[in-house]
Amino acid sequence: QMHLVESGGGLVQPGGSLRLSCTASGCTFSGYGMNWHRQAPGKERKFVAGISSGGGSTVYAEAVRGRFTVSRDNIKSTVYLQMTSLKPEAGAVYYCSGGYDYWGRGTQVTVSS
Repeated sequence: QMHLVESGGGLVQPGGSLRLSCTASGCTFSGYGMNWHRQAPGKERKFVAGISSGGGSTVYAEAVRGRFTVSRDNIKSTVYLQMTSLKPEAGAVYYCSGGYDYWGRGTQVTVSS
């Protein structure tokens, strides 16, 4: 059973940057593709970015491509989401998932001046 804990959320000004982390335990982390998703208030949860188990392949939602970067450290059992040029509409609870079977509780990102 994979246990995921996200961190790194907070308040950031528009145009700013933030790096989220998601640390896994209870599993063979390197065996899982990992994903980031976000859910804004009153809206459905949406896929943001994904990375293959070995880290060699990544995929991004159109809304974040070129500004967000997903990476992973299989030694540390951690996946990251580097977010740059943040826009107010990026404010949401960000979740990581192991495949689509295991989910963390999320970390809040607020983009506001």
